[in-house]
Amino acid sequence: MTLFMEQKYYILIDYRGEIPMGSLQDYRKDFDILNSGDYVYFDNAATSQRPRQVLDAVTNFYKTANANPLRGLYDWSVAATDAYENARCTVADFIGAKRAEEIIFTRNTTESLNLVAYSYGLENVHEEDEIVVSVMEHHSNLLPWQMVARKNGAKLVFLEPDEEGIISKEEYESKITDKTKIVAIGHVSNVMGITNPVKEIAEYAHSKGAIVVVDGAQSTPHMPVNVQEIGADFFALSGHKMLAPMGIGALYGRYELLEKMQPFLTGGEMIEYVTRTDATYAEIPHKFEAGTVNAGDAVGLAAAIEYIKNVGFDTIEEQELKLTKKLMEGLAKMPYIKVYGSKDYRKHCGIVTFTMEGVHPHDMSSVLNDDHVCIRAGHHCAQPLMQFIGAGSTARASVYFYNTEEEVDIFLDKLSKVREVMGYGA
Repeated sequence: MTLFMEQKYYILIDYRGEIPMGSLQDYRKDFDILNSGDYVYFDNAATSQRPRQVLDAVTNFYKTANANPLRGLYDWSVAATDAYENARCTVADFIGAKRAEEIIFTRNTTESLNLVAYSYGLENVHEEDEIVVSVMEHHSNLLPWQMVARKNGAKLVFLEPDEEGIISKEEYESKITDKTKIVAIGHVSNVMGITNPVKEIAEYAHSKGAIVVVDGAQSTPHMPVNVQEIGADFFALSGHKMLAPMGIGALYGRYELLEKMQPFLTGGEMIEYVTRTDATYAEIPHKFEAGTVNAGDAVGLAAAIEYIKNVGFDTIEEQELKLTKKLMEGLAKMPYIKVYGSKDYRKHCGIVTFTMEGVHPHDMSSVLNDDHVCIRAGHHCAQPLMQFIGAGSTARASVYFYNTEEEVDIFLDKLSKVREVMGYGA
């Protein structure tokens, strides 16, 4: 773990447990739920599973340091503070932030993006300004900007991809103009799996004086991220998609932007001094973390990051590519299946979205569930994209490094029988 020299704290208190080195089979043994039955779990883009080390880290925190961080001078509170702030340093190091104070803990990506919209967007976007978003955005990176545009009289401008999900240079250069104040873009599409050219988009947006908000929920579990290198002014992530507990996420924001922003929520801990009629706020990042913080799950997020680093992104990518290739080759043999996005398996980031002729995705998912195969079906919180591609609903299979080729074979076998179950010929 890299600790940041400008910080006044913190000693490292390790609640993470031992993370062994090993093969992918060895790592899979750490996931009790994957070894508790015959289920094939292919809904990793929605939420990942948690290894035993992460669960133990959270449990150990509550066993050994269960006290409010930042509020007490006794040993347990000091230990809780150290654990919580070390988790912040771990996140900052993981995504390449300049300093730990640029990391704000939130519940998830959705809360992070709302924080930016309310605390930055409402103050800095005005009538006739423009906010550029892609049509591929998860609702979490669309609805907050709809709110800002509606309240302040601004205009939403949409980037549209080609049929493979790629946003071209011509597209973003034609849509990002001198009127653009914010560009909100997903790093990786949760439907197409495509990795957007956020670095290039950010460079062009900055040349027009806009700031860039990146939804990193689908990228941080699968690839190295450096927020400075990609030019993100704000970057949001969710722990539950990257082996950590639900209900913990983080927002990165450039320090000079955070410093000027008003708090999103007010109340306990985020203040410096309060009178009957006024208040001054705490320093960054605590200004944005009102109330009792989720210290236990922040420790869990840090443990998950250490676990991912131990596995290594090279290993993660290699396994995901192998599984995605096998998935797409198998689906290509079924003439009644239509896959959305690129034909190149290397551009799917472990996400394969598809439809089956004559069978609603919900029915498909239900039939597969009877065979203990778990996939996602619906609009994936991306209805404008569904409208754009002409599909009201799709099915999505998404893999992670702990999935196996045998599981892909089971999935393909069970999927090939769905139409027969639904009354079609074999």
